[in-house]
Amino acid sequence: MSRGYSDSAKNRSIIAAPPFIPRRTAASLRDPPGLAARYTRAHTKPIRPNPDVQSTTTAPSAAPTLGVALIAHNAAARLAQCLAALSFADEVVVVDGGSTDDTEAIARAHGARVIAAPDWPGFGTQKNRAVAALSTDWILSIDTDEVVSPELAASILAAIRAPGAEVYALDRLSSFCGQWVRHSGWYPDWVPRLFKRGVARFSDDLVHERLVFETPAARLDGKLMHYSYEDFETVLRKLDAYSSAGARQRRTAGQRGGFGKALGRGAWAFVRTYLLRRGFLDGRAGFMIAVFNAETVYYRFLKLDLAAPSDERA
Repeated sequence: MSRGYSDSAKNRSIIAAPPFIPRRTAASLRDPPGLAARYTRAHTKPIRPNPDVQSTTTAPSAAPTLGVALIAHNAAARLAQCLAALSFADEVVVVDGGSTDDTEAIARAHGARVIAAPDWPGFGTQKNRAVAALSTDWILSIDTDEVVSPELAASILAAIRAPGAEVYALDRLSSFCGQWVRHSGWYPDWVPRLFKRGVARFSDDLVHERLVFETPAARLDGKLMHYSYEDFETVLRKLDAYSSAGARQRRTAGQRGGFGKALGRGAWAFVRTYLLRRGFLDGRAGFMIAVFNAETVYYRFLKLDLAAPSDERA
């Protein structure tokens, strides 16, 4: 428009009226009705892009999405705190293994999508179900007794927006009956949990599953707070569950148990935890963890032996 009005001004200076022309006629010659408008329309046609010239501007790419995969079974005690710390994620999926407490209600109240899977094929397969249910670009897999700290949440978002790796390990700090443990083989504890879709999956182990991937894992700042054993009842319950699952897993792999093996492996687990891994620096919690590890290993091999036919027992 500015160019049109400027050129119209030039026209006015060129066709100025002579002195003998009457005032009204001179005015009409200086600015005939509609002349400026016609001139403006003629000189301000819309510019059409040249198809032979490639545009140098690019549309902004969409921000990468993040989904969180969880598996749960009677996890009401810590689930609300876990989910509340995941507000930065785009999607949260909880695969529930047949909970009888308020797990499902708590998950839905926090906006999570709940998938029922009561058959319980083991930790690894159940976690892969949760991962497969997500459609996001990046996946964060945590347990229902783990809480993402604000610093870790910021690190996760920064990592997926400008990735320097396809897999990231998180700095997990675990507690045992109310005490944070920094030795006993529990810390430092870098666990790979954040990964780009399609580059990792969990092993199919019944217990103590691991994330399987081929690329190097980078590390993120911030803590993943793990409330692993809230009280002594939880310790005893997990001891029984883990030793039974470990026995079944080794039985499937063709391993054999025995009283001697159970005793020897259990004793070694205590020495390794309490002495070699400096569990004594954790005080009472360190001693309890060493005993817990020893009993888990002892009962694992004892159950493995008792589950075998009589002619195979050591």
